[in-house]
Amino acid sequence: MLAPLAKFSAGVYIGCFIVLLAVYPALLAFWGKVSPVRFFRNAWPAIELAFVSRSSVGTLPLTQRVSVERNGVDADYASFAVPFGATTKMDGCASVYPALAAIFVAQVFGIQLGVGDYLLIAFVSVVGSAATAGLTGATVMLTLTLSTLGLPLEGVGLLLAIDPILDMIRTATNVTGQMVVPVLVARSEGRLDTAVFNAPPQPLDQPRVARVAEPATA
Repeated sequence: MLAPLAKFSAGVYIGCFIVLLAVYPALLAFWGKVSPVRFFRNAWPAIELAFVSRSSVGTLPLTQRVSVERNGVDADYASFAVPFGATTKMDGCASVYPALAAIFVAQVFGIQLGVGDYLLIAFVSVVGSAATAGLTGATVMLTLTLSTLGLPLEGVGLLLAIDPILDMIRTATNVTGQMVVPVLVARSEGRLDTAVFNAPPQPLDQPRVARVAEPATA
């Protein structure tokens, strides 16, 4: 089983890298009209924490702070969009992973998948993303996909052993998407501070300092 699991792991990482390094930069450059390089420079602390913590919810405070203080997203909008994305924007856990996992389980048990099955996988991956919690692991989404396709649920046990390794890149992909969408929407609605977005990244290891209004002069 080591060789199939290694191939599956490589497939998950490649799929997530395609989303991270191709899909997201294309959206930022052509839809958001902002620099993908600057975005990743600003967002790197949250992406890094997501990779090691494997939790979108655990990364949420840093994700929101990066979105406002580095990416220039309006604070009022970010306070809604970032937490909402932490429970629904799951490109890694709800799209890439369950689709490849379903194909892997079918191959292991010698089950042939047809065109209708692949379309059903795509449909379940999109619709079922809201059922994926922003915590470590993606067992709920995987179980939902396998049961919908009628595949053996024993396949979940095969993947649990390597799930922590896969969950790192899945969560990094999720959190990156949770920062990309607020930038795109804020840009389209005129609520993105491009001066903050293009400025050198501000350090995040210091507590946030509240701004104090200056007294009005006579």
